[in-house]
Amino acid sequence: MKDVRVLAINPGSTSTKIAVYQNTEPIFLKNIKHTTEELAPFAKITDQFHFRKEIILHQLKEADINITELQAVVGRGGLLKPIPSGIYEVNEAMIADLTNSPFGEHASNLGGLIASDIVKSLPNAMAFIVDPIVVDEFEPIARISGHPIMERVSIFHALNQKAVAREYAKSIRRKYEELNLIVVHLGGGITIGAHRKGMVIDVNQGLDGEGPFSPERTGTLPVMDLVKLCFSGKYSLKEVQKMVKGEGGLVAYLGTNNAYDVEKMVDAGDEKAELIYHAMAYQVAKYVGEMYTVLKCEVDAILITGGIAYDKGFVNWIQERIYKLAPVHIYPGEDEMKALAINGLMVIRGEIEVKEYT
Repeated sequence: MKDVRVLAINPGSTSTKIAVYQNTEPIFLKNIKHTTEELAPFAKITDQFHFRKEIILHQLKEADINITELQAVVGRGGLLKPIPSGIYEVNEAMIADLTNSPFGEHASNLGGLIASDIVKSLPNAMAFIVDPIVVDEFEPIARISGHPIMERVSIFHALNQKAVAREYAKSIRRKYEELNLIVVHLGGGITIGAHRKGMVIDVNQGLDGEGPFSPERTGTLPVMDLVKLCFSGKYSLKEVQKMVKGEGGLVAYLGTNNAYDVEKMVDAGDEKAELIYHAMAYQVAKYVGEMYTVLKCEVDAILITGGIAYDKGFVNWIQERIYKLAPVHIYPGEDEMKALAINGLMVIRGEIEVKEYT
């Protein structure tokens, strides 16, 4: 079978991860860090487009990667309109939404934009995004919040959750579409999804205010206290938004969004750090229980992934509360670059269908 080369691009708030895969094997991996000073001149995230694209091209050139040999460039999907899971070719409608940000600004918006621009100069390449954070497979009942003007929405770590779920299914020689799974992503944000037969029918909106608190987000707050705070006159809208997303969770309690630092504080005997960190695990376990009921107590496995899953002590705090629900399997870290690249490979080989964004 002919070799296929795919470039994967995953922009984060302060980094851009890139990877070149030849078939299923990575031949180049790079995590490009961006300093606060470098990003300061850009008023909007989309203003960083040319800056990040040029850095990517420079890194590929330094590594002697001939980009004309690429057959697919796959970016992490951004804040688009709600869409089903899958791989989408970047088209004009998508470019418009990623550029104008009608559904919100996020660093991942740059993934599809950069992918599309790079393929313009390539003779045989196509640009795609895969399982963006707005993947929406909710049932109608899951959208009801408690007030008709505030509907629940699906925003979560779709790419990694789906990839881990499929990896687990493959490991037991089953199809993802045959299983009921609860997938827990532990990162800067925390999302916990109920996967029923290949569809995420419910998940907490971990981007800006639902579910467990996380390293830098508050998660669900006492509603009336939040309302009073908003109308207290002490804080602006932007200050409250920053409090909820960026300066909440571990940052608010312990002054750091680095879970590894908190782990060291706990190991050093810091009682406050242990209480707060343990509380985060406690809340994660509570939401696992919530998704267990969503799946009507029929769960084949619970999968725990993300960077914090490397912390065995933290994971044990979760496991001791959920182990009787279903078998628990740990997948530390995230392999989003591989997920992006493999999807691109499968498209080129004609193994999966490309969807259209409209």
